This record gives sequence, structure tokens and C-alpha cells, in this order.
Amino acid sequence: MAMKLKLLELTDEKARILFEGEGYTYLDALAAELLNDPGVDVAQRKQAFKFTDPELVVTTVGGRSPLDAVIDAAKRLSGYAGELLQQMETLQIA
Repeated sequence: MAMKLKLLELTDEKARILFEGEGYTYLDALAAELLNDPGVDVAQRKQAFKFTDPELVVTTVGGRSPLDAVIDAAKRLSGYAGELLQQMETLQIA
């Protein structure tokens, strides 16, 4: 099932993205991974109430595009998940 995203705000240095129908677990992992990027100043999940859709807020420095930073962080998370899956499959074979 595909995530449904809504871009709430976009400037050269800031993006606010709403993750419709999603919980906070993935966003927390994405925000943590974003903070590994030296071009990212702030990456945090905001959620007004527990039952509302979470929002990711990203601000960047040094000319880094906030959307590029999110894309790169999501790719890294996907890569980590792929590595974990391969290792788990190897454990099953052994």
C-alpha cells in the first residue's frame, strides 16, 4: 500500500509534509535518519493530537533542498531494511 503524502509548505530551506493515514513510527525513523545529513538543520515529527495525521518538518542549511534530503534519507532507510531482510533470510537458511 502506497503512502499518501500532502506537501503543506515548501521553500528553499523548509518543507512540511503531511503523511495521511500513517502512524508516527516511520516518521520518527525518517526524522532520525534525516539528522545524519549535514545539510539538515531540523527534522521532526509534529502531530497535533494522537488521532491526527503526522507531519514531518524539515529545514536545511547550505543550499540543501529539503525534498532531496527527505528522498535521500528514505532511500537509506530502504537500504537498511533490505540489508536486514537479507541477513534474516541468511539466518533461516543456516
